[in-house]
Amino acid sequence: MTDADTNPVLFQVTRGQTAVITLNRPERHNAFNAEVISGLTEIFDLLAKNTDEVRFVILRGAGKSFSAGGDLEWMKDQSYNTLDANREDAQALADMLYKLYALPQLTVALVQGAAMGGGAGLVAACDVAVAVKDTKFKFSEVKLGLTPATISPFVIRAIGPRWARALFASGEGFDAQFAHQIGLVQYVIGSADEFAGMEEHLASLAFAAAPGAVEAAKTLVDDVAGEEINHGLMKTLAHRIADRRASDEGKEGLTAFLEKRKPSWAE
Repeated sequence: MTDADTNPVLFQVTRGQTAVITLNRPERHNAFNAEVISGLTEIFDLLAKNTDEVRFVILRGAGKSFSAGGDLEWMKDQSYNTLDANREDAQALADMLYKLYALPQLTVALVQGAAMGGGAGLVAACDVAVAVKDTKFKFSEVKLGLTPATISPFVIRAIGPRWARALFASGEGFDAQFAHQIGLVQYVIGSADEFAGMEEHLASLAFAAAPGAVEAAKTLVDDVAGEEINHGLMKTLAHRIADRRASDEGKEGLTAFLEKRKPSWAE
């Protein structure tokens, strides 16, 4: 995926084990269509299998916007297809979003201009989001007679059911500062010129962390969120930290700290 003129999704892996994925339909504000969904799915499948080669993943949009969500012309065409065809198409989108969410690497969305509907869903499916302060967000599906079904698990986990219900049902727009307040975005910056500095900062965090521990930490949150805190849970978690201490990464990390040197994955 290298032709910047024709490819709707660009993909590059740097020498520094960083994958940069760029939504490349700037004339359509990087709106999804079947080709975009297929391209992203292919990339996420590749990244999931190559944790040794890639430890940090950046998702961004070319041009003025991060993503306007679903391409309206494409969705209109889909609406005239059979119910089975619509379900197959929607399943492809759902699978793509889950593959992004489930990546073992630290994932970061760099967001500018607009993140609407499914575009905001991509933001929620990443581990970290950095947004320019004037970015516009909106879950606008209800205004089209639709619902944000496939993105809902990721958004609800990010902002909670109370705000999700309000924003899903009203379709009200909001800015990056509000997105930060409700948990959709972790960092708000003044302009896109500051993306490079944030990339450097977040990459330094990613490469200081053990790759296996990053994946395990992400899974830990999923497994613990919403669980009742009781003896059974605490026993399970005690086993998890014991397993990590006994792992090769755990031994190397603790030994490196005591020897006052960098662990092997941070050299």
